[in-house]
Amino acid sequence: MSTILEITAPTLEWLQLSPLLVLLGAGAVGVLVEAFVPRTARYAVQVFIAGLAVVAALGLTINNWVAGETGIAAMGSVVTDGPTYVFWTMLLVFGLGGVALFAERGVGGGQSAFAASAATVPGSPLEREAERLKREHTEVFPLLVFALFGMLLFVASNDLLILFVALEILSLPLYLLSGMARRRRLLSQEAALKYFLLGAFASGFFLFGAALLYGYSGSFELGAIADAITEGTSSNLLLLAGMVLLAVGLLFKIGAVPFHAWTPDVYVGAPTPVTGFMAIATKTAAVGALLRIFYVALGAARWDWQPLLTGVAIATMLVGSVVALVQTDVKRLLAYSSIAHAGFILVGAVGVVAAAEDVSLNSVGSIAFYLLAYGFATLGAFAIVTMVRRSGGEANHLNAWRGLGRSHPVVATVMTLFLLSFAGIPPTAGFVGKLAVFAAAWAGGYGWLVFLAVVFSLVAAFLYLKIVVAMWFQDPVEGETAEVATPSLWTWCVLVVAALATIVLGILPGGLLELFNGAAEFIR
Repeated sequence: MSTILEITAPTLEWLQLSPLLVLLGAGAVGVLVEAFVPRTARYAVQVFIAGLAVVAALGLTINNWVAGETGIAAMGSVVTDGPTYVFWTMLLVFGLGGVALFAERGVGGGQSAFAASAATVPGSPLEREAERLKREHTEVFPLLVFALFGMLLFVASNDLLILFVALEILSLPLYLLSGMARRRRLLSQEAALKYFLLGAFASGFFLFGAALLYGYSGSFELGAIADAITEGTSSNLLLLAGMVLLAVGLLFKIGAVPFHAWTPDVYVGAPTPVTGFMAIATKTAAVGALLRIFYVALGAARWDWQPLLTGVAIATMLVGSVVALVQTDVKRLLAYSSIAHAGFILVGAVGVVAAAEDVSLNSVGSIAFYLLAYGFATLGAFAIVTMVRRSGGEANHLNAWRGLGRSHPVVATVMTLFLLSFAGIPPTAGFVGKLAVFAAAWAGGYGWLVFLAVVFSLVAAFLYLKIVVAMWFQDPVEGETAEVATPSLWTWCVLVVAALATIVLGILPGGLLELFNGAAEFIR
């Protein structure tokens, strides 16, 4: 007698998953546009599709958040809770900034000669060159959308296999985007190769760690892993090894020491619009995933991994703050700044699950606020880096920025605002963000770590003042003076929004902090 195998169709919560589906569909449409739309019209179509998709996904995310559409979806693979919506909203806002930066001069042509006069002399050769280069590499827009889709899935994954798939989806487009600097092809491709090779190793560690945790718990689901740790029926060796290997993959994406070696080279070699987007979006996604894994799945084993994260946080703050002091390239300096900020974020992450079973949910909201404040300053700073240029391309050496405050005071003022936010100087948003994460660590009983973080913050402030002093108090170097390209509407939008957010969130942070804290509870 034959047995009929009955296959049950999966149940999907379409509304909860709608932001993901919109981005996935837009990325697929963008690929078709590359194949079938004429090159002359491709740029406008791609910008429209990418921008519309991100805006639509943001609208759906906010709608679902307000409507309370929470729960575990996709048969236990994806979870939509308060932290999911917080991180999704931030990632999509940063995605809009990425679309605007990509649309300004085009990623591939972003390194070309672009003088300020090109924007003011219609029909000039430089203007025609800029327009031609802007329309090259239009595939960057679907790549950005796919990367953003992977980031959203990464922070919402409730399953280690889905986490790995999301990690690869967000990583592969970034590897390609990093190698698209047209005028610095060798340096850019070298950066992309380094990022790819080191990223592949990190992904391998992540997958091996997931396999060991499966061997420990018998499941890939985060909740099941947490239950296995609570019951304590398996060998702790598998748990500890899996935990460490899993942390390697996540800390690599965050840019934490000792997994930071890729960061300076990739930041310098990648096209600056890609660097600006990657610097904050990748870090936000990785931090969101780290918090979910270490709170939901590994929270009961906090005494085992807390010393590890604490040591990584100290090393990251030390290397990022001290090594940056000797840098003379602005992009490389901002890369080490990013490493230092990863350390400050980890200080708050240690405090999230530091104090007993009842985790302080304010810690998650504080970290999210820090990432938002840092993200606006990062997008704005890299937007200005794309504008400071010489005839050979971008002028990233610190000497080229000397005297910028006298020749272009508005640009220098806005850049100073972003640098002060990086340094955590009041009344900027960066000050409130640092205060919030340090308070979280303090509440978790890590006062000594907060003291070290404050010391490293003072050291890091000096590296930002290097740029401020160069712009306002040093005379230009003959033959190395840079010009400032007149920005288009795209760059103006990024600069205005970033500057206003940096000021408003620094003066009136209460409402947003309260919103983030109220939506900081993970579900399992």
